[in-house]
Amino acid sequence: MSRVMAKGYFDSMTAEERSGALAQMGEQRWEDAAKGEPTLAPQGLPSELNGDEPEFVANYFDFYKTPRGFHPRSINSNGQWTATTALSFMNMPLLTYIDEIAPRPILLIAGENAHSKYFTDDVYNAAAEPKDKVILDGMVHVDLYDQLDKIPFDKIDGFFADNL
Repeated sequence: MSRVMAKGYFDSMTAEERSGALAQMGEQRWEDAAKGEPTLAPQGLPSELNGDEPEFVANYFDFYKTPRGFHPRSINSNGQWTATTALSFMNMPLLTYIDEIAPRPILLIAGENAHSKYFTDDVYNAAAEPKDKVILDGMVHVDLYDQLDKIPFDKIDGFFADNL
């Protein structure tokens, strides 16, 4: 999430947009402090799809806005983050020290069609050995949340049996 918040989905945020977002959130923090409570950001997902959303938004909707994954206290189902939530994530590049995980092993799992697969690919490329990457045919990001018949539990069990 730190990468998405710092650079936008698919690293689409320009340096100017990042600077503007940081400045706006800095001002928002002052406003929140003055009023004694945080301002909430807009709801992240629409209440209904209109057909022209990015595929990953439709995938999230299919999980969080339906009985499949809806929960009344879930921020992604019907809640909101604060307007400044992204601020700390934007200044926390989680991959900075990825090479220091070695010599401890890493197992990465992603769906072949997941919008987030590029994160997995980049982590794998940046990480030192030992490492393994499993790409699951035809799966999207949210399929790994609840498609128990498709999650490679045998691979996960084997990884932990070999490495714990």
